[in-house]
Amino acid sequence: MSALLAIEGLCCGYGEIAAVTDLSLAVPAGAVVALLGPNGAGKTSTLMAIMGHVRLTGGALRFDGQDIARLPALARARLGIALVPEGRRLFPDLTVDETLTVGGYSRSAAADRANRARVFALFPRLAERRQQLAGSLSGGEQQMLAIGRALMAEPKLLLIDELSLGLMPRMVDLCVAALDALKRDGLTLLLVEQNTARALALADTVCVLAAGRAVFQGSAADARRDTDLFARYFGAPA
Repeated sequence: MSALLAIEGLCCGYGEIAAVTDLSLAVPAGAVVALLGPNGAGKTSTLMAIMGHVRLTGGALRFDGQDIARLPALARARLGIALVPEGRRLFPDLTVDETLTVGGYSRSAAADRANRARVFALFPRLAERRQQLAGSLSGGEQQMLAIGRALMAEPKLLLIDELSLGLMPRMVDLCVAALDALKRDGLTLLLVEQNTARALALADTVCVLAAGRAVFQGSAADARRDTDLFARYFGAPA
């Protein structure tokens, strides 16, 4: 598989603080890549740097063969990168329908209808609650809506930051099942996830970060076989 996203020697941070140092990572088209690591390892900063919300201080980013390192976030979104942020970050006073409209603002009316139908097929709960305010939804339903909002832009690459954070196990199951369906449809996913077992079950390849540097890269199967890996960096087996 060719790399849809190619990261070479990426460095990024906040002022004088380096969050990620010399990260190289390939995200193949149609694959699911899990970005794992302890708190403060640089996982969210990596996603934000890809999306254009955190400034690069070094390295290269190529998406679908194009250099995007200096492009603003809106231009990256138009090329086909979408983010499901940690904590969902929905507008609480917008309805489900209005939230999806925001996600698909750049698409035609026909595309909006088709994408909305796709989201509702993936998450029937949202179809049942389409006139309900986002702020009144459960945490799991809000996560579904955040994913749906991103899908309305027809992304080629979906970045997902902490899918299961704060969700009940049943809701996590539903969201993971949706990601698995998107994977089968050929969507490329880069996933940050605190639940390592679920991440390893879904991912094709894994990159583990610690203190802003990659300490492991390989297949999910290799990660599962490395009995010391998660004990070293997470304090417990996967």
